[in-house]
Amino acid sequence: MPVWIRRAALCVLAFALAAPASAGQPVRVFAAASLTNALNDIAVEWEKAGHAKPSLAFAASSALAKQIEAGAPADVFAAADLTWMDYLDKRGKLQPGTRANLAGNSLVLIVPAGRRIPVRVQRGFDLAGAFDGKLCTGDPGVVPVGIYAREALQKLGWWYALQGRVVGTDDVRTALAFVERGECPLGIVYATDAKISRKVEVLATFPADTHKPIVYPVAAVRGARPETAAFLQYLKTSKTAATIFARYGFTVGTR
Repeated sequence: MPVWIRRAALCVLAFALAAPASAGQPVRVFAAASLTNALNDIAVEWEKAGHAKPSLAFAASSALAKQIEAGAPADVFAAADLTWMDYLDKRGKLQPGTRANLAGNSLVLIVPAGRRIPVRVQRGFDLAGAFDGKLCTGDPGVVPVGIYAREALQKLGWWYALQGRVVGTDDVRTALAFVERGECPLGIVYATDAKISRKVEVLATFPADTHKPIVYPVAAVRGARPETAAFLQYLKTSKTAATIFARYGFTVGTR
């Protein structure tokens, strides 16, 4: 069993065991790792409004979707791409009519703070020759940020020379941590992840036409608890949620 699946299974198990068993049970949210800070803040505001604070579990969208498919206890799924939401939708795991797009993001090239290298984000530039060592991003086969990264590298003609040096991580926050520690001299993450770290610098933003649009869909899981509908409405339409998403660098025009 792949490491990322084992880790996600442990995360979900701990999440399930920690969930309160009382009548006023909170909404259980499975969300992409890149949404961690924004959803934590939104959960605080939701609680201030008089509701039970949501229980939040964060991991790669791919891992969480597999867990939901296997019957993990979740009420809301918020993914970092459309693919894994489609995956659950096609398998009848979502409540019809609840799906919507929350926000968007950008893809950036990062380095450890103080270790900038000259880079031009254009075809013909030799990125592989511009640095030594590995490039960290999400697993290009399954993790959304890695999939976007591979699309961008292929579009720019950089993938062939770099693919043997790409370190695919369990989720975007793990890739960010590797770059923060200097274990990878280069990384590809979302702009929102780079924004929260003082230990990395953004070298460049990948043009939007080098990869599919980065969209964060959300939906209720089939069999979700009653308060799920109100929480989803809060995520989708409240000014508070929109302000928090924007503060962390998400684009909200896709809502």
